[in-house]
Amino acid sequence: MNAQAPALAYDWVLFDADDTLFHFDALQGLQRTFARHGLAFGHAEYAAFQAVNRPLWVDYQHGRLSATELKRRRFHDWAARIGLHPDELNRDFLASMVEACPPLDGVTALLDALHGRARLGIVTNGFVDLQEARLRHTGLRERFEVLVISEQVGVAKPHPDIFRHALREMGEPAPARVLMVGDNPHSDIAGGHAMGFDTCWYNPGGLPRPDGVAMRYEVASHGELARLLLGGG
Repeated sequence: MNAQAPALAYDWVLFDADDTLFHFDALQGLQRTFARHGLAFGHAEYAAFQAVNRPLWVDYQHGRLSATELKRRRFHDWAARIGLHPDELNRDFLASMVEACPPLDGVTALLDALHGRARLGIVTNGFVDLQEARLRHTGLRERFEVLVISEQVGVAKPHPDIFRHALREMGEPAPARVLMVGDNPHSDIAGGHAMGFDTCWYNPGGLPRPDGVAMRYEVASHGELARLLLGGG
């Protein structure tokens, strides 16, 4: 078990969004989207979609593809089947995902516990329309003073520029006084560590630590994170 951090060790706690704060059920979102257009969308269709989508996200995270290109290319063939422009189908999907992505268990309690004890922000590789709408829908927007979205910044985690942007938005705190929490050891943890942040890997599945990725903490739940940061329990 990891040693606990001293209470109030950080001025800022930054979170990833998808699969760190919010459940990200892309299959459910896609099923809702295509049901509106009279199409069934099962596991085989989902596998075909992800065969296109995942490599596009890798290219996006490495700066080889823009957010607009990603949105259009992942839905190009599907939109052609329905007779829509890919932008329209992508908007339908993001609207569906607002409903399909509730906060993970323990998130609201964690944010309540941190209120007034540390300043909070989000650094995410998601898209502006989904992130803003989901935060409003769940009533969590006011919890975060800083919201940094890769689509706005023009680069994605783990690129250092998105973390530099976050530092500027936070008013240039000392990096050692910032904790980055995320489920992706490469984009969240390695990226935050390279910026000089302390990092905490949210790893509810108990996955083995990747080689070459340094991290300060590892937790399996948001309750464990609350205890690590604030003590007690």
